[in-house]
Amino acid sequence: MYSIKRHLLPVLERRFKNNIAISLSGARQVGKSTLCNYLFHDVKKINFDNKLLRATAEADEAGFLTKQGTPLFIDEAQKVPTIFEAIKDKIEADHLGYGSYILSGSQKLKLHQGEESLAGRVSTNELSGLSLREIYDVPFNQHFIPTDAYLREREKCLKKYGDVWEIIHRGQYPELYENKDKEWEDFYASYINTYLERDVADLISTNNLLTFTKFMTCVAARTGNVLVYSNIASEVGVDEKTISAWISILTRSNIIYLLQPYCNSHLNRAIKAPKIYFRDTGLACYLTRWLTKETAQNGYMAGNLFETFVINELIKSFSNAGEKYDFSIFYYRGKDKKKKRIKTDGGVVEEEEEGEIDFIIQDGNNLYPIEIKETESPTASMASTFDVLDKDVDKHRATGVILCTYPEKLYLRDNLVCLPLEYI
Repeated sequence: MYSIKRHLLPVLERRFKNNIAISLSGARQVGKSTLCNYLFHDVKKINFDNKLLRATAEADEAGFLTKQGTPLFIDEAQKVPTIFEAIKDKIEADHLGYGSYILSGSQKLKLHQGEESLAGRVSTNELSGLSLREIYDVPFNQHFIPTDAYLREREKCLKKYGDVWEIIHRGQYPELYENKDKEWEDFYASYINTYLERDVADLISTNNLLTFTKFMTCVAARTGNVLVYSNIASEVGVDEKTISAWISILTRSNIIYLLQPYCNSHLNRAIKAPKIYFRDTGLACYLTRWLTKETAQNGYMAGNLFETFVINELIKSFSNAGEKYDFSIFYYRGKDKKKKRIKTDGGVVEEEEEGEIDFIIQDGNNLYPIEIKETESPTASMASTFDVLDKDVDKHRATGVILCTYPEKLYLRDNLVCLPLEYI
């Protein structure tokens, strides 16, 4: 195993001892197999990427599992969907105990759909690319939530990060840090080829693979933007139904994350579409041809790449701590904000102003609004949209945060704090 300590390791170790089965999802090459091989080095492993092994399992799932025995680590388990029902039957027939199966895969949705057969028997977990905490060996593994208690604990092990744009551009795949001499372009070219051959080729026609690559580039160029199927369809040259299906493929294989909007009956002017975020900023840079750190940092996508990177760090703080986040994190964009007055030749007119909150963490009845800015000069006005959450009378707007490049913690108001990335 490479020298970087994965924060999910103790979570998996603990859950394996207390569950009949555990599952681990994540994109290709984020380190799932390496982590499991290290942690469960004495457990027999099989990989359903092997077509012959896959065919053998499909021919007789029950007999296959009996022959393999337990404990058993099945990599790319979702490639044999019927194996999950067979595992359930095996667990019930043999009264298997804790630590019987480890299931991993790069197709998140398919893996989770299979896990439905194992409801109550499997602990689901997610591994992403390296986090800043892991890269800089920060021994802190609580999910980010800007309470006073969290901030006090986080300050006990703050470590100054270097140039985050080096990491934004390089990406967060472990191999790029295990082998510092690995060529950046060569890695991502190989990654895309492997992804298309192993994850996409079984889902779309071979004739569409080139078009799918163009589609990936179009989506990468929209990281940090609201998802509009028609715009992507027009640029790629396929219909919206196809784009919808392909977006699902990217989501299921952990290439992108769709951040859902925060909306309720009190915020009736909110946009209902999700926002797209690439899971790895290095891959987004490669696809959109920002070939150096300098061009990425100074290009027109710089703001979106920075936001994408920070959003991913926030998400990793949840998944690496073993916390579920899909129903706890949102963004907001809408016209529920106050109207602004504009002077014109015909006098003063009022115009609705669209407001946005980059990230909202819901913790019980508390809503924590977060603004992400690549600036060293934060101001309270950057959080002007936060008060829209006061319209939600069923929730409490808690401390707001501006995450930026200002070097230290700074309270701009009693309920608004500016934090550097070191606090994530």
